[in-house]
Amino acid sequence: MNLRAALDTDDLLKIVLVLVIVLLAVELVEEVVGALFSFLGPVLALVILALIVLYFLDRI
Repeated sequence: MNLRAALDTDDLLKIVLVLVIVLLAVELVEEVVGALFSFLGPVLALVILALIVLYFLDRI
């Protein structure tokens, strides 16, 4: 039983194409999430700062 070369060249090219598409999608998601967290970092720091100031002023 010889299973070697059971896949055609077209099938292998389709697999490579799908893997490249998945790689591009992962990189795109990584960029979006990175941009989102880079924006949320300072906003989160401002929210924490505001909560601390409100706590010291007995507003909460």
